[in-house]
Amino acid sequence: MSLYKRLHDIQAAPTTAAERTDTTLNDLRRSIHEELIVELGPILYDKSLKPDDAKRKVNDAVQAALSRRKTPLSVADRNQLIQDLANDILGYGPLEQFLEGDEITDILVNGPNSIYVERNGKLEKTDVKFVDETHLRRIVDKIVGEIGRRIDESTPICDARLPDGSRVNAIIHPLAIGGPFVTIRKFSKERIGIDELIRFETLNATTARFLQACTVGRLNIVVSGGSGTGKTTTLNVMSSFIPSDERIITVEDAKELQLLQEHVLTMEARPANVDGKGEVTIRDLVKNTLRMRPDRIVVGECRSGEALDMLQAMNTGHDGSLTTVHANSPVDTMARLEVLVLMAGFDLPIKAIRDQLAAALDLVVHMTRLRDGSRRITQITEVTGMEGDIISLQDIFSFDYGMGFDEATGRHRGRLKATGTRPRFCEKLNDLGIRLPTNMFDAEDFAGQPALTAGEDPYRGDQPVAMTGGYPEGYEPPPEGYESPAS
Repeated sequence: MSLYKRLHDIQAAPTTAAERTDTTLNDLRRSIHEELIVELGPILYDKSLKPDDAKRKVNDAVQAALSRRKTPLSVADRNQLIQDLANDILGYGPLEQFLEGDEITDILVNGPNSIYVERNGKLEKTDVKFVDETHLRRIVDKIVGEIGRRIDESTPICDARLPDGSRVNAIIHPLAIGGPFVTIRKFSKERIGIDELIRFETLNATTARFLQACTVGRLNIVVSGGSGTGKTTTLNVMSSFIPSDERIITVEDAKELQLLQEHVLTMEARPANVDGKGEVTIRDLVKNTLRMRPDRIVVGECRSGEALDMLQAMNTGHDGSLTTVHANSPVDTMARLEVLVLMAGFDLPIKAIRDQLAAALDLVVHMTRLRDGSRRITQITEVTGMEGDIISLQDIFSFDYGMGFDEATGRHRGRLKATGTRPRFCEKLNDLGIRLPTNMFDAEDFAGQPALTAGEDPYRGDQPVAMTGGYPEGYEPPPEGYESPAS
């Protein structure tokens, strides 16, 4: 038999009963969904209608539509179809089941047939799918439409948020090949506080007390880290320490912060409209906050030229400002802020930028996502000033990587430990009546060996690599055949 004949027979082979059932259900789902959108349109946009009443009306309408079609379905298929249609119309379709509960932190849609979720810090693929690309596009349009934004071929990228504050990024054709692609960073339904961070081992009670004192004492703090390390959650918790009698103004690209104080003003950036006009950037909003008599300015994330305006605010009497930055370490945070300031479009000397950074910033709280999936604060670093042309930093607390892993749970045993350095800003805190225990900064033993002295070979067997925080994550033994120059 020829290859062409075999291929023809394969293509002409009848589908299985399960495939025929799926096709029938998908066709029913599509037709009933389109019918109910027309029928229930005014009801769905009635803000005065209670959620339970809306759900009951949708279920009744779905039952009536199924009865009119008289399609033979099993009880299980019928119930599943009713649930799916209710989720499509009232919620976010197949994504609705992942939005319930707090064990899932990220939802990653890689097209209509591929959905991944992050559960307990680990990615896993689900067997949930959309009916087709059109079904996925309807859900994307619903998400972005709820906050007055749009996504189409002329503006194929959109940042949005769900009603609970969860962050959404969507990208469609022609930029997304095989898409649309949707990334949802979920927010916990219960507000996370400092007690929860301690329970999650993001930090310990000592460092929690320290960060509370620094926030109340109006230090300018940057929370740094990679994507998904928990910067926004930590910033939100630190913001909760701000006294309730202060005027707080928050600036974000998409609203995520959830401050409980009474005197909070929230501003959100706006993209350009279909004509390319009307854009309001974070930088525009940061500049405007200076005219609004703020006691505190909280910027969700510095990612462009707004870093310059943020530094100017910190250097002109607006102490106690907070923000986040994507960076790999506290040292990299300073370098990245230099680049962001240059993105403001001013040809400033590097020395002048570093002087501004050293004068404005007091503390860098660096976060890392460890290999066990946990999100930890791994460095709390003071910005001490300038030494020549270099910004001087010193670690107050550092994560001890050398403590290894717990074989039973798979979690890292490491924790933040005091390096023995007392921060210089303690004098400022004392002036404000905030006194920290002197033993808070007593040096703790790290699991690694003492730091290497100059000229020592880091691969010598009797002198293993050891840094201030113990073994660095990702440390590897010397390559095979390596010969120490000191041996």
